[in-house]
Amino acid sequence: MLFALAIAFDEDAALEDAGRILVVVVIAIVVAVIVQRLVTPLVRVAVREQMASQPEVEIQKRISTLSHVLYRTALVVILVVSVLMVLPVFGIGVSPLIAGVGIAGLAVGFGAQNLVRDMINGMFILMENQYGKGDVVKIAGISGLVEDLNLRRTVLRDLDGTVHFIPHGHIDTTSNLTKGFSRVNLDIGVSYRSDIDHVFDVIDRVGQAMAEDPAFQNLIIEPPKALRVDSFNDSAIVIKVLGVTVPIEQWAVAGELRKRLKRAFDDEGIEIPFPQRTVHTVDGATAGESETKPNTSALD
Repeated sequence: MLFALAIAFDEDAALEDAGRILVVVVIAIVVAVIVQRLVTPLVRVAVREQMASQPEVEIQKRISTLSHVLYRTALVVILVVSVLMVLPVFGIGVSPLIAGVGIAGLAVGFGAQNLVRDMINGMFILMENQYGKGDVVKIAGISGLVEDLNLRRTVLRDLDGTVHFIPHGHIDTTSNLTKGFSRVNLDIGVSYRSDIDHVFDVIDRVGQAMAEDPAFQNLIIEPPKALRVDSFNDSAIVIKVLGVTVPIEQWAVAGELRKRLKRAFDDEGIEIPFPQRTVHTVDGATAGESETKPNTSALD
């Protein structure tokens, strides 16, 4: 009889403990869903008010980055709280555990200075909106697209497809190549025999035509145009060409502009020079004769 009562008591206690665990899990899931539903709208309202004068693409990047970081941080907090609520069911006291964790945390903290530095730098990166997911940046000597970002590290993917995980504590200088707008910045070399005014007209005409092309008009903010004669090189006059594009589209626009300029220069008889060398021969040539040959060493 006593054995049967003990079994019944154990079954009741087990059912009660299982019920508590189930309640904690259900509450945690409900809270996580609520947080997921609320974070993005709240962040959207705050960011739009703070960045009212910024381009829409920058606002969306900021919303996506902050929502992602805040939601993942909230999930960690929910998980920790849920575990602490479930532990007493298994006879583990929470108060001694918290005290022990505090003492251990103090000891570990002296050896976790890099982690603390990463987290602090990450907070400043997010607060100052230095960059976000979808930006192309150069940090810690590495350039790439920001694929992921949290308080501790940034994940970059470079042009080769290589993924780089960079702790924020290693970031001293950040270069954002796609913040607000991007710029086409080209140096075009033409022959010294070219009419510079004619070259400027051709460049401006090609840039304007490209800005009016339906395939590129949504990517170009200011049409590329010849800005100035930038330098006199050994074999070319270098002309600086600048234009403004929407973020991250400068490379696509610059590539198409180069192709169109090459075709236009060919049609207009404008020479794009290459290095040449003048060779004075003695054998088989009259004294003082010279011939000009391409600098084959420069072409190898």
